Amino acid sequence: MDNLRKSRIGIGAVFFAYGLCFASWASRIPSIQQAMELSDSALGLVLFALPVGSLISLPLSGYLVARYGSKIVVIISASIYTFALTGIGWAFNLFTLIPALFAFGLVGNTLNIAINTQAVSLEGKYGRNILATFHGMWSLAGFAGAGIGAYMIAESILTQYHFMIVWVLALSILLFSFRFLLSEDTADNEPKPIFAWPEKSLLLLGIIAFCSMISEGAMFDWSGVYLKKVVQVKQDWVGIGYAAFMVAMAGSRLVADKLTHHLGVTKMLQVSGLLTGIGLLIIVIFPKFIICVIGLLIVGVGVSSVVPLVYSMAGKSKQMSSSAALASVSTFGFLGFLAGPPIIGLISGAVSLKLAFALLSLMGIIVFLLSRKLSK
Repeated sequence: MDNLRKSRIGIGAVFFAYGLCFASWASRIPSIQQAMELSDSALGLVLFALPVGSLISLPLSGYLVARYGSKIVVIISASIYTFALTGIGWAFNLFTLIPALFAFGLVGNTLNIAINTQAVSLEGKYGRNILATFHGMWSLAGFAGAGIGAYMIAESILTQYHFMIVWVLALSILLFSFRFLLSEDTADNEPKPIFAWPEKSLLLLGIIAFCSMISEGAMFDWSGVYLKKVVQVKQDWVGIGYAAFMVAMAGSRLVADKLTHHLGVTKMLQVSGLLTGIGLLIIVIFPKFIICVIGLLIVGVGVSSVVPLVYSMAGKSKQMSSSAALASVSTFGFLGFLAGPPIIGLISGAVSLKLAFALLSLMGIIVFLLSRKLSK
């Protein structure tokens, strides 16, 4: 097996371990809420600690990767990230849970920037798009983490023991994968700013990521609510829509690189934007269960490729280092992911959830229009 293939396996394994930990945490949110007797509003405030930690880490992550190299940052941040999961499990009140979530978010996004820098570097060595398959590994790990979580809950295994088991599993995967990470990503000892405002082309990529991740974040939090309140399906069927979205997103990421090779990056982004907009309009215009599930499948396909493609283009920036460019674009994307759900909630509360989804479809159209500018 050649070194490039070994590195691809190693980087993919880190993505899988990363996704496994995040999905494991997400699967136990209801358990933690019940154990701490938190209301929905209190839970929302507590959960905000995670994205705050993530947001704070984004500009710092680019600096660390540029200064010390992505390999060492991946090794340290991934090791801490898996252990931070156990900290959430052992948190016994709000005063321990909030710092644990903050640390989980902060270290998680440091890992995100570093491992994507590795992936972009390897993509350059391959000479073709391969980044989407790595993000597909993260999505597949989401299914594995959700499945393990469902089993642990069914067997009444406490959250702290569940997370300890996942920690051992994820750490084992990481210890296997670390030796295959790229070492050529050398550190730059020259002083660098913690954060640099992206130049025009990167700013355009950041806005595309922002619009796409607004839609992605909204689907994570609101697709089930839409099916329940607007489509009025039974509670037992609500999860099918979210599952359809996730299956479409994961599956599409595994084949997106080949499609990108045939269509080209800008054309692929345009198609992705159109599919996102069309899928959301289908959900709004035809609020019937089966049709909405089809719409969610289309949205999943639409959003699946945007972030990997945008990250790939950012990593090839000639104006900034790969890690700094990724951090800048990721900041915009993450703000979209963070802003999407509360914006939908505000519009839904003021007018209607159906109108909120209709406005959300505009994000896909904006991705389509801005992607056309990339080719000019």
